This record gives sequence, structure tokens and C-alpha cells, in this order.
Amino acid sequence: MSAIRTVLGDVGPADLGVCDAHDHLFFGSPRLPGQELRSVVAARAELAAFREQGGGAVVQWTPYGLGRRAADLPPLSRETGVHVVAATGLHQAVHYDEDTLTGLRGRLADVFVSELTQGIGVSGVRAGLVKVAGGFHALDAHARWTMEAAAEAHHATGAAIAVHLEQGTGALDVLDLLCGELGVPPHRVVLGHLNRSPDLVAHRQAAESGCYLAFDGPSLAHHATDWRMPDAVRALADAGFGDRVLLGADTTTAAARSVGGGPGMPYLLRRVRPRLVHAVGEELVGRILTENPGRAFAVEWP
Repeated sequence: MSAIRTVLGDVGPADLGVCDAHDHLFFGSPRLPGQELRSVVAARAELAAFREQGGGAVVQWTPYGLGRRAADLPPLSRETGVHVVAATGLHQAVHYDEDTLTGLRGRLADVFVSELTQGIGVSGVRAGLVKVAGGFHALDAHARWTMEAAAEAHHATGAAIAVHLEQGTGALDVLDLLCGELGVPPHRVVLGHLNRSPDLVAHRQAAESGCYLAFDGPSLAHHATDWRMPDAVRALADAGFGDRVLLGADTTTAAARSVGGGPGMPYLLRRVRPRLVHAVGEELVGRILTENPGRAFAVEWP
């Protein structure tokens, strides 16, 4: 039976509820000094605010070494009534020091598999997906290394692979590598940040492969996100790919949380959902928020 691996155990896809398919409860990177997501109190408040808007699940894409705080996730899920899915994986090299990367050489896939099947560190919390990252319009040696390890972990466990696309670019290169060279079935790949590059042709080409396309995060400076995103989703729906679309809020800094004065997780349901309903209809948006993530992250775990 296929199941979503949450921090409290495996649940059926139909039990996920309304899902923020790409977000962060905890996250810290040297690229964002002073903006780390570290507060358990703030994470609890953010989940509660999301729940008040009708949210039922959050998929956290924070990977290895970036402050996941895995042991804090189960009580947060329990206290707020929101399912939480944790991630293994590795981000771009710029997020890590060289000692960390050196220590993972030769064993990266084993780390991913262990975190998916045994647990993250000593927390006992098992990850439910693998998160990796591409570069801007290209895949460097680090991206290839991490994606090769992610593919190996997928073949061992069936886990989905979620990919950070830098500024929304490089989708087809990622698919060529993961699905073409490394044999990962396209429906096991989730491409993130496509809203940041509103290339409708590339979106359709990616959807035709069978992968999932995540439109995640409200407007950022110089990103054609909110105002172009409904058109991109409508184009995919009109072409018959509405079942490939996912939505997320992608909260990566303390200032972006709703409890910190930003849009945060609730924005996805408070503002993005009605905007999309206007563009593609309530029925499809309902499926995008519930059925699509249920399929995208469900796995027949060994």
C-alpha cells in the first residue's frame, strides 16, 4: 500500500488533507545570516495559523545539515494537528562548509537511505522524501553528485525526489539526468520554483514527462510569481496537466513567517488559493491541494 511518510508515521494519501507541498518549519544557511528559522514557538504558531486556514499537511524540504530539528517535528505535528513530512537530501554546495561535504563523500546515498528508513540522527524521525538542487540554467558537479545519490536512494526505497530549481531554471536538464541517465520514473520527481521562471513552453515540456511541477512561494523581488502563476497553472490545466501541479509557500526566513509579519504558510490558502480559483475553478484547485500531493509523495515503502 502506498503511504505518505510523516514524522508521526505513515498515513494514507487520502488522509493528508490540504497540503502545503513545499515549505520550511526550520531552516538555517550561511547565505541567510540572521534569518534562520530556529524558534519552536514560532514554528508552532505558524502551523496553527495554517491549520486555522484549513491546512492539513506541510512537506518540509529542509535537507541534511541545514537545521531540520527533526526531534522537534513530532510534537509540533501532534500539538497542531498538522501532518508534517521531513526531508533528507542535500542543497547546493554554497550552503555548506567544505568539511561537511568532505565527510559525505562516498556515503551520501547511504545517508539518504538511512534517514528514509531508520531515522534522522538519533531522533528516530524518518524522512519522507529526498531534496536536492540544481544551479542557474545548469547542473554543476555538486548537483550531479547529489542527484546521483538521490537516484540511488530512490531505487532503494521508492522515495520521491524534490528538486530546488535555481530561479525556476534548468528543469529539462534535471529531468534528462534524473529520469534519462539515472532511471528515476518521472512521476517520482517534483520540480520546485517553476513560478520563478514563467516559461510556459518549458513547463509543458516538463509536465509531458510525467513529473510534478511545484509553484511555491509568494512574490519575491524581480520574480514574476503571483501575477504570472495563475496563467501558468491555467495553461497546464488546459493542456491536460492539472494533475501534475503542486502548491507551496516556501517560507525560508524568519521575516517571511506570518507570525513575523510576512505572508508565511497561511498566505497559500488565504490569498493564493482564491486567486487560483478565479483562474481555474474551485474543483481543480481542491485537487491540486489534496489529491496531487497525495500522489506525488506517496510511496510503497519497502
